[in-house]
Amino acid sequence: MGIDLAKGASTALVETTGVLTHIRVGLGWDPNSPGAQEFDLDASAIALQDNGLAPNRGYFVYYNNLSTPRGEIVHRGDSLTGEGRGDDEQIDVRLDLLSRAITRIVFPVTIHNAEYRRQSFGDVHNAYIRVVNTDTDTELVRYDLSSSAARDTSMLFGDLLREGDGWHFRALGEGGVQDLTAIARSYGLDV
Repeated sequence: MGIDLAKGASTALVETTGVLTHIRVGLGWDPNSPGAQEFDLDASAIALQDNGLAPNRGYFVYYNNLSTPRGEIVHRGDSLTGEGRGDDEQIDVRLDLLSRAITRIVFPVTIHNAEYRRQSFGDVHNAYIRVVNTDTDTELVRYDLSSSAARDTSMLFGDLLREGDGWHFRALGEGGVQDLTAIARSYGLDV
């Protein structure tokens, strides 16, 4: 079991077995009530430069663009319901392949058709983000979201920050009501 973080906390991603090169970011959630309308939460990743902007649309990884141009960040598939145990969506990050120009990766999650379905993060529970060393399948860090996002339809779950030759994970839990397009535009992407 990895380090449990509180909202706003961060920790260095280190592995006792050597250099950390390949991680998986897992996200999970469950609908509040069994048999409720399906909840399609969409995890994504946006790689950013020092200026806080993505280099181009290829560095916005989500259900319609499953990989960065060189495969540094790969989305492993879209769960349409959040049912079952374990991670509902996963994003692989090859830290060793990322350009030095990439200094931050944010992990937004949005609820597909939230306004139409009248859904919010208040309608889900057990939402979390975790970072796993892919080589050893060891959970390094985990952040469990609180249920205080009753009206939010989007959430920045967490981010990875480059610090020297290493990376830190920060638990964000920043909610909002933006759709995925608006979030992408806030990082300089023309989508």
